[in-house]
Amino acid sequence: MLIDSHVHLDDQRFDVDRDQVVKRAEQSGVITMIVPAVTATTWSKTKKITDKYPNVFPAYGLHPYFIDQHEAEHLEQLHNWIETEKAIAVGECGLDYFLPELDQTKQRLFFERQLTIAKKFDLPIIIHARSAVEDVINLLKKSGHNKGMIHSYNGSLQQAKKLIDLGYLLSFGGAVTYPRAKKLRALIGQLPLDSLLLETDAPDQAGANFNQQRNEPSFIIEILDTFTELRSENRKVIAEQTTQNCQKLFNLTL
Repeated sequence: MLIDSHVHLDDQRFDVDRDQVVKRAEQSGVITMIVPAVTATTWSKTKKITDKYPNVFPAYGLHPYFIDQHEAEHLEQLHNWIETEKAIAVGECGLDYFLPELDQTKQRLFFERQLTIAKKFDLPIIIHARSAVEDVINLLKKSGHNKGMIHSYNGSLQQAKKLIDLGYLLSFGGAVTYPRAKKLRALIGQLPLDSLLLETDAPDQAGANFNQQRNEPSFIIEILDTFTELRSENRKVIAEQTTQNCQKLFNLTL
């Protein structure tokens, strides 16, 4: 019984065989998927898809990668959408400093506003933090918001401990399956199991066994196996605990 805590099932690359993708996930033991929307134009598609499949749940947000597409009115629309729709979280949102062309000032403004929305509706938040973990930590402290997940975590051990202390869980995906990712793999064995989540980020970030393929939720087994190897713990224990962590964070009753 596994939960894919971050999968873009609404991505157009799944339009041709989404039913089969969901079926393969179920056959692999994935009982739940969390689908975070990334732009205002995709919220309705995310809603339609998550309404179709039992135990597939939506979050709605404005992703920093698409900051040039976001308008000020989208923040008000997000507030209204969250108020009327069944969302289990706000996001995907956050900061992305990896690409210098993305306006960092505008990113911070949109992230702060989404933190405010999450706090108002008492929802967890799904955070993208690429080359920007320290600024994410500082904005979280400033916001007073204290529950959510950092997806595809790639910061330091010290930053991880700060985030856990602030109330956030850390999610890991395909990147940990590559032997060359030594620092990232070391984190898996150093962090408490009750602070960890599994994800695929499909259709992106496929693991080592599926390199160059379209990623999908059924591939989460590879990530579980990697956790088992790196933590030297029972596979079933890791599966059960990470599932419980996700259920608790998103207030899921399955």
